[in-house]
Amino acid sequence: MANRQSGSVPEILEGHTTILDMAREHDVLEGEIQQWIDTFIAFGTPALKVNPKSVEAVYQKELKRHREKIGELVLQIEVLKKAEAILSEEESSFYD
Repeated sequence: MANRQSGSVPEILEGHTTILDMAREHDVLEGEIQQWIDTFIAFGTPALKVNPKSVEAVYQKELKRHREKIGELVLQIEVLKKAEAILSEEESSFYD
């Protein structure tokens, strides 16, 4: 399976075939072909040839990193909202 993935994705990216044609050729859904492409783009050809467990570990590490970043951004948004509320209160009391 990895060989067909690593051979198929470059064909699609180089414009030699389409996702739909490749899905028909390999009897898989278009979404699965898109996942192959996403994996290829994220990790390059070697990622399609490695043990799926190691790919999963990389995905989990990236997922954790993204979740941490989302958490940081949520906290920043909350701080900005509170600061905006405080400034808004001060501004309205200034004009009263």
